[in-house]
Amino acid sequence: MKEWQSLAHERWECKYHVVFVPKYRKKVMYGRTRKKVGEILRRLCRQKDVEIIEGHAMPDHIHLVLSISPKFSVAMVVGYLKGKSAIQIHRQMLGVKKGFTGKHFWSRGYRVSTVGLDERAVRAYVRQQEELDRQESLDFDE
Repeated sequence: MKEWQSLAHERWECKYHVVFVPKYRKKVMYGRTRKKVGEILRRLCRQKDVEIIEGHAMPDHIHLVLSISPKFSVAMVVGYLKGKSAIQIHRQMLGVKKGFTGKHFWSRGYRVSTVGLDERAVRAYVRQQEELDRQESLDFDE
């Protein structure tokens, strides 16, 4: 049975698989940075009542399975997450106190797809990213 969420006058189930990357697809998601970016994204999602169902940070990109209320567009949520997290990353990790104009952490675009009926498969895919990436790398080397 599906777990429908509800607001005052609506019931909904809107889940999306979102992927975004750091500027120039730099491999920066390691150790402390990876943990801190995860904390920042979780906090920002809570502020907008967006649920992170599954998430995984790779060295050069982030996968998220998000449950987003229909009162928000996916573009607005992703823009909010990328914009606010970039400011917090610059503040907390890079020591920038003011003047965020022209500072970038994330690349301009993002990838999004609806989860639909294959939620289990999408969640497993997000969870297994590192192993899949490692296997593709080995296949490429052969």
